[in-house]
Amino acid sequence: MKRVASLSLLSLFSLLAACTVGPDYKRAAAETPPTWQTDSYWRVGEPSHAPIAPDWWQGFNDVTLNTLETQALAQNQTLAAASAHYEQARATLAQTSSFALPEIDLGANASRSRISKNRPVNNYNTPNATTVQNDLKLAPTVNYDVDLFGRIRREVQGAQASAEQSRDDLANARLVLTTDLASAYFSMRELDAEIDVLNRSVDLQKKALDYVKAQHDLGAVSGLDVLQQQAQLDSTRVQAQLLVNQRAQFEHAIAALVGTPAPQFSIAPDLAERPVPSIPLGMPSDVLQRRPDVASAERAMAAANAQIGVAKAAFFPSLTLNGTVGWESTALSSLISAPSLLWTIGTMASQVVFDGGRRAAAVDFANEGYVAAVANYRQTVLGAFQQVQDGIVGLSVLDGAAKQSHAAVDDAQRLLSLANDRYSGGLVAYLDVITAQQQLLTSERQDVQIHGQQRTVAVALVKALGGGSDANDAAQEPLAARHAQEVADATSKTPAR
Repeated sequence: MKRVASLSLLSLFSLLAACTVGPDYKRAAAETPPTWQTDSYWRVGEPSHAPIAPDWWQGFNDVTLNTLETQALAQNQTLAAASAHYEQARATLAQTSSFALPEIDLGANASRSRISKNRPVNNYNTPNATTVQNDLKLAPTVNYDVDLFGRIRREVQGAQASAEQSRDDLANARLVLTTDLASAYFSMRELDAEIDVLNRSVDLQKKALDYVKAQHDLGAVSGLDVLQQQAQLDSTRVQAQLLVNQRAQFEHAIAALVGTPAPQFSIAPDLAERPVPSIPLGMPSDVLQRRPDVASAERAMAAANAQIGVAKAAFFPSLTLNGTVGWESTALSSLISAPSLLWTIGTMASQVVFDGGRRAAAVDFANEGYVAAVANYRQTVLGAFQQVQDGIVGLSVLDGAAKQSHAAVDDAQRLLSLANDRYSGGLVAYLDVITAQQQLLTSERQDVQIHGQQRTVAVALVKALGGGSDANDAAQEPLAARHAQEVADATSKTPAR
């Protein structure tokens, strides 16, 4: 009967240990459109589902950009902080997981004491005596939380989801860093081209001013024509100086991103034109796989769901097993021996009877936290679709605008040539030449601005699509200060969601 009772008790404990209160996690649904809205600008790639490479910036064929991206991944401090937060999350997971295992403490005690002869007597028939003795004890203890209703298991689930969320945040920090750097770089290159346009306009207007002055010296034109051309030249020079200041600000921003003090950093102007690489769109559902911020929001849902189970487990009894086994003796020579053996075994159970609604409030708090996480996830998905569609439309519109801007520059050049000829022939006033110069300058600046916008919008689209990240792949971590080079190695694989 004792054996049957023991087996029954063991079976009961096993059954209770298998219980886990709280809802099991299921990813909340988010509406996904079947296709993107595209036009004739986009062509179906082969294969159409080809992923974006982790080093996507290589597609722009810009050596300077490639070097800057590598330097940023190695030295950027924001990325280093995100990497440290990820390591902290992994350490928290390891700590939380350890609570599911027994804790073993090694206790040892050694003392020598003298008992007073004049102490109160316990037995009047036996007089007290002074005693001096040793007390040596070696007694490891074991404590184990049985986790009857899955509180620890839910805490481990939450810590696992939080660690995965931190990993996705690290991948998102990498994506934001590389795209912000590329966007600042291409904005700076756009200013290089604009400054070149203005400098060429200054040269052209200086020649025009010399010509008008010569005409004025001969008495062929009035001083009004000279003043008009001088004013135009001065205005163009001012615009060029303002653009130099804007370029310097982008250069300083790039210095901060790559981890270099701005006074020690400079990038030479470069007017080379490079085509925008093709970007594989894939299906809208691919965004949920590629974007690390979407993956992070989904893992936040899983962590919030686990917290509901932790809060509900507080309503149920807790059971702790503890035991001690060791030796105690007055002499070291007889410490490790059978007569010196000691042991204890016990259990402690507790159940809350009244807490004034504290635990019920904790469950409500956890439930609302999950509702907020679901809403944040769905909003993140909606924002992702918006950003991708913005990029698709933006590149399509800019492609058409680029073709028209080329034609506008050609027309403005012909207009200026005609205005100069007519002015030389005395058919028009010099104001027509000034107007043609302004039109050419405006058209050329607009042309280079559109080319710059094409690159920055392409970078924004890469970012919107996830930039080579994959929520189902392992995290890509740069080993910042340790290797001083770009590292995108996997550290752990995300479970199926």
